[in-house]
Amino acid sequence: MRAAQVKAFGGPEVLTTVELPDPVPGPGEILIEVAHTDTLHVETQIRAGRARAWFDVEPPYVPGGGVSGTVTAVGDGVDAEWAGRRVTSFVDGGYAELVTAPVTAATRVPDGLGLRTAAALVHDGVTAAGLLELTAVGPGDRVLVLGASGGMGTLLIQLARARGARVVAAVRGARKAALVRELGADAVVDVTESGWVERAREASGAGAGGAAAGGQEAGADVVLDGVGGELGLAAFPLTADGGRFSAHGAPTGRFAEVDPAEAAHRGVTLFGIADVQFAPAEARRLTALVLAEAAAGRLRPVIGARFPLTEAAAAHAAIEGRRLVGKVLLGG
Repeated sequence: MRAAQVKAFGGPEVLTTVELPDPVPGPGEILIEVAHTDTLHVETQIRAGRARAWFDVEPPYVPGGGVSGTVTAVGDGVDAEWAGRRVTSFVDGGYAELVTAPVTAATRVPDGLGLRTAAALVHDGVTAAGLLELTAVGPGDRVLVLGASGGMGTLLIQLARARGARVVAAVRGARKAALVRELGADAVVDVTESGWVERAREASGAGAGGAAAGGQEAGADVVLDGVGGELGLAAFPLTADGGRFSAHGAPTGRFAEVDPAEAAHRGVTLFGIADVQFAPAEARRLTALVLAEAAAGRLRPVIGARFPLTEAAAAHAAIEGRRLVGKVLLGG
């Protein structure tokens, strides 16, 4: 089979197409013929060698943690009825034509839902749905989403709106602003413009907690930081007293380094990337939830670009260039 392999740490050009032996499913595993492979910004950071403190990965290796496709074989102990099913799955080495995965990591794709759409939800859909449950977003909450035009940000807007929240989307540039408005954001701020923090505060308005207490505390009840770094840190003061702040993204190279003491003083509950590392059963529940929402037409992942497996290097270059909106996929 063909796979995209990282030969050494470096730029996108270190991703090359190689021929590897076809994998064979072991006990409790399935073999998936891959239709589409999910890509994540963190995979570019790992490839570049900038994430060695968090990921124990050494070249040569095949990147990729999620796919959609069709089960073509099953290992011992797996019900034969899995064969022929269309599935998504969390996997190791997903930049390949064939992958094996534990059957416990697979979720059936509903009839009528395309495998391309399903692949765009493998990671981002699960994390987005889990985040909104974790931060208890509900009717009337004011939610600020940083990185709102990305694969997960676009899903957060739709899911938060479905929960009855008011959504303020923070993006870069007019094209991305137009996209998030189309997806239902109630207000949009451009973080490339000076004064964006105050505009975001004004758009968020009084936090629900402050209003309920008769106060005037301005800010968002929930801030979902998918960017990190200085932008994420600048957004923390926009969290209303008693609100929730999630620092789950780090495409800037690091997570927002919020002072826990300040958060405690203001009654702000902090969440981080560790809080959205779900156990297999929970990940399957959240996967089934977002796939069902997409199949019903209530959730639309935005796919910004698709690249053949043989052009994985170009896909990484596109992700790092940050010119695209939404999700980048490998596959047809």
